[in-house]
Amino acid sequence: MNADPAALSPSTAQEMPAPDGPLSRARPGRERIMAAIRTAAVAEFSLHGLKGTSTQAIAARAGLTKPQLHYYIAGKEELYEELLMQVLHAWKVVFSFEDASDPATVLGDYIRKKLDHAFDNPEISRIFTREVLDGGRNLDRYWPNARAWTQKKVDIINGWIARGQMRPLDARLLLMHIWAMTQSYADYAIQTRVMLGLPPDAPIDREPIARELVAFVLAGCGIKT
Repeated sequence: MNADPAALSPSTAQEMPAPDGPLSRARPGRERIMAAIRTAAVAEFSLHGLKGTSTQAIAARAGLTKPQLHYYIAGKEELYEELLMQVLHAWKVVFSFEDASDPATVLGDYIRKKLDHAFDNPEISRIFTREVLDGGRNLDRYWPNARAWTQKKVDIINGWIARGQMRPLDARLLLMHIWAMTQSYADYAIQTRVMLGLPPDAPIDREPIARELVAFVLAGCGIKT
């Protein structure tokens, strides 16, 4: 089929067969439409979670009819899983400990990256948070890898402790404290603006936040800078 359903009337789009591989076929315009669908899905899933999001809402936000949307995706569950796995894979790549020799540098960079991600991608972060709050049933495949990625960081931190580069502590708890403090700026963005006295559309100066948080964590770890 050569016609692009996004350019057709709703009645014509309804006559089209459902795609057998909605995320794999490449045609002119497909990536543009899929990008619009993903953007719409991120917004809806971050607001309502998987259960509360309808394909009608995704279609409307993407500027498509529901039949047109289903030409590109089989259902919201498939799209949700794809987006969720992309989020988790990005976290693995972006939030790795690249240079394990200096704890002050590694932890400082890690905290700043986490903060930047929370500020720059709040909707993406909230998808994960909503999934966890809903019981995390779609994360079963993710947890084994997450534990493995976390264990690598724990081993590095324990190495710093063994070499006397930081005080003895529970490395896994340290990481979870960092996650909680940085994720807060995505999950509680409204609260952040209210407490800082900022209007909804005002930019947040993240540098003082990053500076204070890095200093707080390093001091708590007994790391002198």
